[in-house]
Amino acid sequence: MSSSPSSRPTSETRLSLSHITAQNETNLLGTVHGGVIMTLVDSVAGVVAARHSGGPAVTASMDEMVFLVPVRVGDVVHFSAQVNWTGRSSMEVGVRITADRWDAVGPQVHVASAYLVFVAVDEDGKPRQVPQAVPETDEDRRRLREAEIRRSHRLARRAAIIASREEAAHEEATHEKATHEKAARGEVAHGEVAAEGGGR
Repeated sequence: MSSSPSSRPTSETRLSLSHITAQNETNLLGTVHGGVIMTLVDSVAGVVAARHSGGPAVTASMDEMVFLVPVRVGDVVHFSAQVNWTGRSSMEVGVRITADRWDAVGPQVHVASAYLVFVAVDEDGKPRQVPQAVPETDEDRRRLREAEIRRSHRLARRAAIIASREEAAHEEATHEKATHEKAARGEVAHGEVAAEGGGR
């Protein structure tokens, strides 16, 4: 594993990849499987994350994948990826996907965008510190701001789910306690208690 600086400009590890789609990548509708595109997205984003962090990085989540138009057989699909945001050991990599025809000159069409979160790991699989991404252009700064919004939404969603589960568990425990207290006082028929406790 190579030693990494404390920061890196976003342009230093930016990467582009092109792929010509083939017949064996189609779905029943005759367009290219979304899973094929997602696999290529993960691959190119993984290279960017590894280069930026100076070593192995694993996919933690695909935060968002938005398909705008279908990809057809014979399209040349272009993947452009860069680090948008960095934390202590995690990075968001954004991937813009465009396509044009293999046998014609024409403008590239924006077909999808994806945002993935990677965690840099050491030889033992433990998180390690990554260089901070340094935005260089207005576009880089826009990407950074939007990545921070996505991160705040991820954290808020996670906190809301945890709170919801804790509330549900508390309500269930309270309900069971009240039912058994009633049973102890003879206020609930035996069959109702059995129904309440059955299947647990």
